[in-house]
Amino acid sequence: MTKIRVAVIGAGSFGRHHLRILHASPNAELAGVVDLDQKRSAAAAEEFDCPAYQSLAGLSGKVDAAVIAVPTSAHADTGCALLEAGLDVLVEKPIAGDLASAQRLVETAARHGRILQVGHLERFNPAIVALKKMVRLPLFFEVHRLSLFSARSLDVEVVLVLMIHDLDIVLDLAGTMPEEIRAAGISILSDRVDIANVRLAFPGGCVANLTASRVSTERVRKLRLFQPHQYISLDYQKQDAVVFTVSGDQQIGFQPLPVTKEEPLRLEVEAFLEAVANRTRPAVSGEDGLRALDIALAILAKIEEHAKVVARQIQSLP
Repeated sequence: MTKIRVAVIGAGSFGRHHLRILHASPNAELAGVVDLDQKRSAAAAEEFDCPAYQSLAGLSGKVDAAVIAVPTSAHADTGCALLEAGLDVLVEKPIAGDLASAQRLVETAARHGRILQVGHLERFNPAIVALKKMVRLPLFFEVHRLSLFSARSLDVEVVLVLMIHDLDIVLDLAGTMPEEIRAAGISILSDRVDIANVRLAFPGGCVANLTASRVSTERVRKLRLFQPHQYISLDYQKQDAVVFTVSGDQQIGFQPLPVTKEEPLRLEVEAFLEAVANRTRPAVSGEDGLRALDIALAILAKIEEHAKVVARQIQSLP
C-alpha cells in the first residue's frame, strides 16, 4: 500500500496518541500537525518529526487525509472544511455535538466522495472483535464503564464522554435501534451529568442496561451479554472474555474466548488507512457515529425529564 499522507488536527492528549501511531505506521506518512496553540503544535512537530502548520489552509496539496482531535464543538466546521478540500477524515467521537452538525459532516463526505470514519475506539478492541463472532441472538446486555474523577472533559455529560462507547457497541451487536429509552442521571462534582443509568429496549425483546460514571473509586470497563444457552463476560481493559455455555444435559461449560491483544487505536488508524487506500466503507462510518449520537442525545433528554420529576418531589417535601 502506498503511504498515505496524514495530518493530525489538534495536538492535545488524544491528538498526540494519533501522532504517535501515525509516526510509527508503515502505511502512513505523518505529514503535519495543526493546533491553535502554536507552542503545543511546535512541540508535537519536534517530537514526532513532522511539520507544524498554523491553519488548515497550510495543508493544501500536502496531505491526503486528516485525523480530527479537536474539541467536539469544532468537529463539524473542521471536518467539513477538510472534506470539501478533498481530504478523507477520521474524526474523534462523538462525531459532533448535535445532530444537525453530525448530519452536515455525513452529507459533506457523501457529496465529495470522501471517507468519513468516526473514532469509536472500542469497536477495535480485540475482545469486542472476538465477541462479535460469537453473537447470535443477544437478549440482555449489562454494561459498566466507571472512571476515577478527573477535571478533564467536565464540560460534557458523562453520556457523551464515556457511555457513548458502549452505546455504539450495543447498537452494533443488537443490529437495530431501540424502541424505548429510560434514563436517569445526577450531577455530583460538576454542573453536568456525572453518573447515568440507561435502559434500552429493542424490538424482539433484547434489553440493554448501561451505567457510566466519572466519579467512581475504581476504573471499570465491562460488558456482559446473555443469549440463548450462553453468557459471555468481557473486560475491555484486559482485552479478554469468557464464555459460559449450557449444554443439552444442563451441564455448564466454561472457556476463554481466544483474543489476540493489540492496541485498539493502532487497529483503528490502520483500518482508516486501509479504507482510504481501497476507497471502501470505513469500519465505523459517519452514519454509525450519527446513530450513536442520536441515541446519546435522546438519553440526555430522558435524563432531563427524570431530573424534573425528582425536583418536583424534592420541592413537595415539608
